[in-house]
Amino acid sequence: MNTCALTLAGSTLQALGSGALFWPEHDLLCVSDLHLGKAERIARRGGSHLPPYETRDTLIRLSNDLEITRARTVICLGDSFDDLSAAQALQEDDRLWITRLQAGRRWVWIEGNHDPGPIEFGGTHLAELSRPPLTFRHTARPGSSGEISGHYHPKATLHARGRAITRPAFLIDSYRLIMPAYGTYTGGLRSDNVVLTQLMQPDAHAILTGPKPLLIPMPR
Repeated sequence: MNTCALTLAGSTLQALGSGALFWPEHDLLCVSDLHLGKAERIARRGGSHLPPYETRDTLIRLSNDLEITRARTVICLGDSFDDLSAAQALQEDDRLWITRLQAGRRWVWIEGNHDPGPIEFGGTHLAELSRPPLTFRHTARPGSSGEISGHYHPKATLHARGRAITRPAFLIDSYRLIMPAYGTYTGGLRSDNVVLTQLMQPDAHAILTGPKPLLIPMPR
C-alpha cells in the first residue's frame, strides 16, 4: 500500500496515493468531496456533456481502498454528491454498489455545501463528527485543532528537473489537515491561494497524491 505517514494531534495517520486518509488505530477510512453525479449535474444545467463515467471511476477507487485497508468505518467528508438531484439521478447499479460498500461497516456522511439535505442512502448523516482527539468536518474553521476537513480541493505543484508537477494534495500542519478531492472531474485550489495560506501554518506541508505520495513543504 503506497502511503505517507503523518501525525495530527498525536494520532498516526496514513495518506494514500488515491487521496484517501486511513487511521489504522480505528480501522477508519476518510474520503472527501466525491462529487458523485457531477457529469449529470453539469449536463442538466446546460454545460458540457462529459463522459458519464466519473461515478463509476470514483467507486472503483473507493472499493480498492476499502479492500486494501479493510476499514470498518468510512467517513465521507462532505460534498459526496454534486447536488441532491445528482444523488437521486444515480444509476441503479451505482446505488447498489454504494449499498454493497456500506454492508458491515459504519458509514458516516458529513454534510457539505453541495449536499446539505437528507440523502436517500444508508449510514449516518452528521454535520460533523468528533472522534477525539480528531474532529471531522467539511469546511475548516480558523482556531480549530485536530481538525480534518475538505471543501477546498487543494492542489500543490512540485518544481523539479525543469518541469512542474501539479497534483491534488493533502495539506497538513500542527493543527489541521485539509483533504484533497477524491472524486473524478473535481477541480482544485492551488496551495498558494490566499485562502489556504491564511488557514495553514507557515511550516505546513503538502502531500502530493499519485502512485507514490510525496511530502514537500507547502508551496506558497
